[in-house]
Parts: sequence; structure tokens; C-alpha cells
Amino acid sequence: MENSFYELTPDRVIGAVESRGLKLTGHYVVLNSYENRVYDLKMENGEHVIAKFYRPGRWSREQIMEEHEFLFALERDEIPVCSPMKFPDGESVAQYHDIYFAVWPRTGGRVCDELTLTNAEELGRLVARIHNNGAALPPSCRKTLSGKSYGIDSLNFLIDRGFIPDLYCERYSCAVENVSRIYDDLSAHVPLIRIHGDCHLGNLLKGLNGWFFLDFDDSITGPAVQDLWMLIPSRDEYGLVQREHFLSGYRNFRDFDDSWLKLIEPLRALRYINYAGWIARRWEDPAFKNMFSYFGEPTFWERETKDLEDQLNYILKHSDSVLMNGQCNEEEELTNRDFFWDLED
Repeated sequence: MENSFYELTPDRVIGAVESRGLKLTGHYVVLNSYENRVYDLKMENGEHVIAKFYRPGRWSREQIMEEHEFLFALERDEIPVCSPMKFPDGESVAQYHDIYFAVWPRTGGRVCDELTLTNAEELGRLVARIHNNGAALPPSCRKTLSGKSYGIDSLNFLIDRGFIPDLYCERYSCAVENVSRIYDDLSAHVPLIRIHGDCHLGNLLKGLNGWFFLDFDDSITGPAVQDLWMLIPSRDEYGLVQREHFLSGYRNFRDFDDSWLKLIEPLRALRYINYAGWIARRWEDPAFKNMFSYFGEPTFWERETKDLEDQLNYILKHSDSVLMNGQCNEEEELTNRDFFWDLED
């Protein structure tokens, strides 16, 4: 059943869900998701449900249950999240061949294009409460956000599978290694807790009853600031004001040390790297080849390498202290690519 994930047809999806005791009408809509397979289904009682079929090999049953237990804890604390339904046997995870799946009630609302300052403060309070719950949970069996897990591991996979053209491999590798080292150095004493992990505006709905957080599929152990910067990614003047309003709300429920903000730009760089690694790891999926057809082209890697080098430049120029063995001056123009070779040990 190795390819069953790529061969989920309407009858297989509906049959799998109905086998767990739900009665469906046959209404079937595919929802946008590359990592998993997600469907809008309608039950005979008129209610809609969302069925998520998890990509095999990514999370174990234990790790999926950990996601669900996090959601159940948040819901008990009256934090606006959508937790999965439990099947008649009391379980929230079921299995179809090699695929785990779960079912959620459908949530109403719309994606917010831009946050007002009031929105930012409201979300700060909610994210702090999410983090309070995450910090109270037992140690996670999922991975921890680190320079290795998001940077070096992705780099090694890209190189091993031959995705990076030889022309850019040395430059890209050097930038990844430096970003990963900077992040690990800066985060050495920052507390790590269970976080959403992918807390951007696309995973947030605003409805008549307020905000609603969606998709905890990427929930991991990491620094609290990861959920902040992904909700408020802008570093322009207004973005900084939004950040202050977010933190004002956050601190009503949970402490936040301003020194943790120094992780934002290294985390942004790690996301570049982890995103490229994610595409590479999913390359056997036909949907990825169609969507990211440019991924192996030299022009893509030229831009990707330049963007990562530019971000590394930005990190070094705006850091309170330079971590790379004292070799960089904040006032220098870091535009010569030879600079990056000099940063290596």
C-alpha cells in the first residue's frame, strides 16, 4: 500500500470515514493542503466535517495523538481552537491502510489579511494562553526546533539527493551552516515549550465569535517567539508597532523576555532553509512536482542562495553582538560573497 496516499479517491475517503461510524451523504470537496490530504464531507444530519489524512511516515500515531491532546487541553481552557472529533470507540485517530486520519467539525470564519493594533493585542493574549498550556504539557515526542533540525538536516537532505546545483552548493551550504550556528548560539538559554509552530495568518480565522486557531499539525517544541514572528512577520515600522501591541497583550498572561526577539531573524532564515528541505522531502509526491516544477532549476537556486545570503547579512548587521568569531563589523557592507567563506572555522 506504499502509494495509497496518492490514490485517495472519493469512495476510499468516504468509505474510510464511514467505517468509523459516521454517516455521510456523499458530498466531497478537496481542500487545499500539500502536506496532508484534507476533505470537506457532509454528514446525513446536515453538518459538515473536515477529514484529514496524514502523510504516511511523517508522524507516528503517538505524535498525532500528542497534537490532539494539545488541542483537547486548549479547548478545555476555552481557547478558540478546533479539536478533532472522537469516534464511537473514544479514539480521535483512525487508520486506513498505511494512513492515519482524523475528523474535525468544520469551522466558520475568514482569513484576516492584515492585523490592526487591537487585533495584535488580542492575539497576544490568546497565544500566551496557548503557550501556558504548551509549557504545562509533558515533554514532546516530536522534534525540537534547532539549527540542526531546521537547517543542517535540511541541507544534508538537499545535498544527498542532488537538488542543489554544483554552482551554488558551496555558497548555500556556507550560509546554512552560519545561520544554524547563529541560531543555536543565540537560543542556547532561551526556554523551549510546546508551540503552534506554524502560526501564520493562514492558520487563523476571524468569525462572528472572534478568533480561531487552526492546524496544529506542525506543533513542535520551540521558543515562544516563533509563534510571534510568524503572526507578525513584517519588520517595517508598522510591524514593530504591531509587535509591541502583541507583546502587551501576551504579557497579561505570560512573561516574555525582550532578549528573545533576537531570534526572529535567524528563525526567518531557518524557515527559508526548512521550506526548501520540505519540498525536497516531498518530491516523490506528484502534487509537489506540479506545484514546484521550478525547484531544481539553476535560476531557483541562484535566487534561493542570494536570499539566504542577504538574510544572513541582515542578521549580522542588526545583531547586538556578532557571533561569528568576531570576524564581522556591524558597519561593514557585507556584499562580497568571499565574506561567507571567511566565516567558516
